[in-house]
Amino acid sequence: MTSELIYKYLSNEASEQEVQALFEWIDASEDHKKQFITLKKAWILSDFSDAALIDAVPVIQIKSKNKWRQYLSYAAVFLVLIGLGSSILLFTDKNKSSKKEIVLEFSDGYSENYSQKNQTVLYNDKGLVAKKFPDHIVYFGKVLDKEVLYHTLTVPYGKRFKLQLSDGTVVSLNSGTTFRYPEQFGINGKRNVYLTGEAFFEVAKDKQHPFIVHANQADIQVLGTKFNVSAYPENPTVNSTLVEGSIQMSEAANASNVVLLAPNQMATWINNSKKIVTKSVEPAFYSAWTKGELAFKDTPFSTIAKIIQRTYDVEIVNENSDLARQNFTGTITISESSVENILELLKRDTPFNYSIKNKTITITNIPN
Repeated sequence: MTSELIYKYLSNEASEQEVQALFEWIDASEDHKKQFITLKKAWILSDFSDAALIDAVPVIQIKSKNKWRQYLSYAAVFLVLIGLGSSILLFTDKNKSSKKEIVLEFSDGYSENYSQKNQTVLYNDKGLVAKKFPDHIVYFGKVLDKEVLYHTLTVPYGKRFKLQLSDGTVVSLNSGTTFRYPEQFGINGKRNVYLTGEAFFEVAKDKQHPFIVHANQADIQVLGTKFNVSAYPENPTVNSTLVEGSIQMSEAANASNVVLLAPNQMATWINNSKKIVTKSVEPAFYSAWTKGELAFKDTPFSTIAKIIQRTYDVEIVNENSDLARQNFTGTITISESSVENILELLKRDTPFNYSIKNKTITITNIPN
């Protein structure tokens, strides 16, 4: 095995057969493993890898007591980019036709499956309300406060969507999210929206009209800023991560229970204890999904499983106790990965078996 093939692999230029041959060579001896690690480190620090390439390539580091397995898993993530063969795509392709649709519900209770192929417009008796595009909606105008009407958008597992509200605020909605918002904001009132799930907000500045996200038992109030809110109903917490500006999180039923956030901080509302705790974080991990990525930082598999379920519209049943105790750090590009890509990667650190029936994945122990 020559260093030329190793560099070809690290540069994401190796074929599927070459990648398989490389891994077999690495597994053959400790010397091969050490040689690979040495060349990998040199590649990262050399001209073979510039900053743009490093940022673009998904990297997963698997926390493990076995340092070699940790490193091999780190390297194996390149399989996410080059694929594991046509069989890997079968699971994704097989289920495309069964995916649920995005649903838009209007103020009168009428709802429609949102499947725009071309731009259309929405009017009311006073004029233009919205322009509807295949992957987003743009709203316009204001009304008297007493005339504010609400739309509700439901984004199923496996899909994402974007809105531009009538005040200019841009909202990115993650998989498994329901978002209720004014068709047109009122002239004098607060800008109230209601979230179940996860969304990234880029709020238009308006000091006279505070923007309030009502999420479970917590409220997040802003004037103009960028932040992420995660409030899935199956989770006992609500997380708000601030990227830019300032926000305050408070208990919905007790406004005096409040914290003020600075950029690069996350506030977590805990349902059971009615407490709000804050910590410093790297916001990019919490907004990566808006760029089509899954990002983890020392994240337990139980949490990752929920993210995979929402992202790929599947159900995961984990019966492997070793995997349940593992934490992971890294980033994967959603559009270039399948569920099977990710499972094959995880298996390199914590061996397990899995089966797929319809859209249910069952993870089990390997028999002794």
